[in-house]
Amino acid sequence: MIKTIFLYTVIFFSLFFISFFLHENYIEKAAIILPFSLRKIYLFHLGFSLLICINFKVFSSVDKIFPQLGFIYLGTIFLKIVLFSAFFYTSIFTGDNLSQTARISLFIPMIIFLLTEAIFVSKILNNKQ
Repeated sequence: MIKTIFLYTVIFFSLFFISFFLHENYIEKAAIILPFSLRKIYLFHLGFSLLICINFKVFSSVDKIFPQLGFIYLGTIFLKIVLFSAFFYTSIFTGDNLSQTARISLFIPMIIFLLTEAIFVSKILNNKQ
């Protein structure tokens, strides 16, 4: 289990560094000014996705909780959306309308980390069955 958790950590941090620096490099070269911190967006998704995967790996060994992990995952996705909206409310919702580039810059880290997280959670759920 520790080997798997270490693997999750390495993959998520690698994904963070590669995607963040590529994204930030593109934004700088295009001279685009975002109304939010791209680093904070990536760090939020990194932390939350890593936390979800580690918790699911740990809870998959508990026989009473395992049958409910799929429903718990749906709840964590909802919680992730609510917390993201709460943390970044002022920079996203209160300012002027976001440009298309800013919207895409919000969407890219969400998709990257959500897909990776979903792959790991599905592997955890399929290993027990």
